[in-house]
Amino acid sequence: MFRGFATISFYADDLAAARDWYAELLGQEAYFQFPPAPAPPAYFEFRIGDDADELGFIDRKYAPPGASNAPGGAVMHWHVDDLPATFEKLLAMGAKEYTPITSHSDSDFTTASVVDPFGNILGIMHNPHYLEIQAARAAASGRP
Repeated sequence: MFRGFATISFYADDLAAARDWYAELLGQEAYFQFPPAPAPPAYFEFRIGDDADELGFIDRKYAPPGASNAPGGAVMHWHVDDLPATFEKLLAMGAKEYTPITSHSDSDFTTASVVDPFGNILGIMHNPHYLEIQAARAAASGRP
């Protein structure tokens, strides 16, 4: 039934500022914008990570009725290889701590989250399971 993560959508009042902030964070430009430049964006999207997952941004005026500008709700955690360095980079770029770096039980699962300058919660995680899945995929395909 569920086949995999497709797109996560964040909202922002200033999409151009959000696009530029995330381009700096991710080290790449958004691959899609609507309407096309030079018009101001109503939506833009990055493809990131091992599976080219989609991180989309929508003008907040199109948010569902009753949606709040306050951070909250589900937190999507992105696997990162160096969680402390990523967390520090996010804070240095103006994000605010939402949850501190937290190790979970006796495992190597570690999480943290921030609120980006546009009011979205961005979760980061070091996830050994994610690395195991990537290694299995690489082995099955004969990649290093």
